Amino acid sequence: MAAAPDQADATIAPLVLALDDDPDIRALLETFLPDYELRVRAVGTGTAMLEILHSEPVDVLLLDLRLPGEDGMSIARQVRERSMVPIIIVSGRRDEADRVMGLELAADDYVTKPFSPRELVARIRAVIRRAQQQVVTAHDEALRAYRFSGWELNLRTRRLTNPAGQCVELTNGEFNLLCAFLSAPEAVLTRDQLLERSRLHNLEVYDRAIDVTILRLRRKLERDASNPRLIVTERGAGYRFAVPVSILR
Repeated sequence: MAAAPDQADATIAPLVLALDDDPDIRALLETFLPDYELRVRAVGTGTAMLEILHSEPVDVLLLDLRLPGEDGMSIARQVRERSMVPIIIVSGRRDEADRVMGLELAADDYVTKPFSPRELVARIRAVIRRAQQQVVTAHDEALRAYRFSGWELNLRTRRLTNPAGQCVELTNGEFNLLCAFLSAPEAVLTRDQLLERSRLHNLEVYDRAIDVTILRLRRKLERDASNPRLIVTERGAGYRFAVPVSILR
């Protein structure tokens, strides 16, 4: 029996928006990704990318850093200021400093060229899954928010407010890592435990990704990021969220 029209259209494939000045890369993405149930829009300029991002619900952004006459890092910052869409940087830059900078500034993952199309698909799917998941203790859907030291993290809206009631923007990676800490307050968590709990980059960058994301969180949460009181380092062991946390249901 054929599905009703509304049932057949109920599941829409995720939309991947790709910005790359190389027409061969754009053609590859437009040909390959639909075979894996991913829709794709591939463009060659930041202006075209922003127009689509503002007009269509994009699930993940693939961003090349090296663009003629444009700064890929600046574009990533602009996107992150306006949207929580997951960003995967796809670049020929292989230096660790470039990778760390990309993750620290805005990105949810980083892929170097030349890349395996199948690996790229796996990374896209992983980033989309992380964006769709809310990290909640034991997946308790009744858990609404965490409170600590005057801060509140609402798990349903993904909104973090400071003691003055102001909203502080979080990337997907920052949100997931903060949830990992808040679900185990005052416990020492190793990098491996944080990677597992937060679902941060599970293919390549890994221990360094934790350090970078913690640095970003400290800059947003701490009065003095160089002398943290919330997220503290336990040398040789890992990290610990050092203040009590209350749960709202």
